[in-house]
Amino acid sequence: MMWWDMARGWAQEEPLAMITVLACEGSAPRGPGTRMLVSATRAWGTIGGGALEFQAQEQARRVLELPAGAWRIQDYPLGPLLGQCCGGRVRLLVEHLDAQGLAPLQGMAEGALLVSHFGAARIDRHWIVEGQPSALSARGERPTAGTRILEAVGQWRRPVYLFGAGHVGQAIARHMAGLPLRLCWFDTRPMFESLDGVTIVPEDAIATCVTEAPAEAAIVILTHDHALDYQLTRAALQRPSPSFVGLIGSATKRARFVSRLQAEGLDATTPGRLTCPIGMSGITGKEPDVIAIAVLAQLLQLPQEAAEKKEKVSILG
Repeated sequence: MMWWDMARGWAQEEPLAMITVLACEGSAPRGPGTRMLVSATRAWGTIGGGALEFQAQEQARRVLELPAGAWRIQDYPLGPLLGQCCGGRVRLLVEHLDAQGLAPLQGMAEGALLVSHFGAARIDRHWIVEGQPSALSARGERPTAGTRILEAVGQWRRPVYLFGAGHVGQAIARHMAGLPLRLCWFDTRPMFESLDGVTIVPEDAIATCVTEAPAEAAIVILTHDHALDYQLTRAALQRPSPSFVGLIGSATKRARFVSRLQAEGLDATTPGRLTCPIGMSGITGKEPDVIAIAVLAQLLQLPQEAAEKKEKVSILG
């Protein structure tokens, strides 16, 4: 059931708020487009549970004290207090739903984009059949009255846990816009803390980010340091059934890593366990943009069905 179908009937019975994940970075529990409905006494859906969801529900119930249509933008830094050791941030939209504003959402066309137009007193929504989804930042300017957001509703996006914010990492992030992939980007170097989308994590804690990644996440490792690459690869291969573990490097680097991993009792040779070198075969070139496109093409070929069914439970349309 799409969120507007649930909300339309529910909002006729009692005041209803909706929480929407607008943008996130780091190890966020759910990606953009995830929604949750909240009334004074009950809730439907989830934005990931834990302390973040608890605080968001409290904010939603405060918004219910405002007139129907009222909306607020709330930023939450992720960290130990919210049960997210790897940090990052989440930007939420919390609104008191106006039941009358849900009527235009009936009859969604195949492949249509949801347009949300932020007004001073309410958010108006409708469908369009052409356009590109909006690229939103979790730390940039907040939506204000007049903002217009385009969203591909219900499109599952595989989380990509990208380690390394150098030239190749930046190229991957740049070319990921508009693809059915969700970037979770990490580095250990403070010099990159101003780069939009990057979460800086201490070197002695960054392997925890691999542990926090959901089962369906693709792990892509291309840091500035071979020892750090090995630490992350080891952590990724300790996961029961990793969806994808990709390591930048040559066949020689792969052989050295595999030898060390096997000595530690880890399987790195079964097909599909470790991909190194990374990138779709047949795409050659050393330029960062070429490598990025080859890697993204490889990620787009990963099987999606099982993970998509699991994640759509939380997307709510």
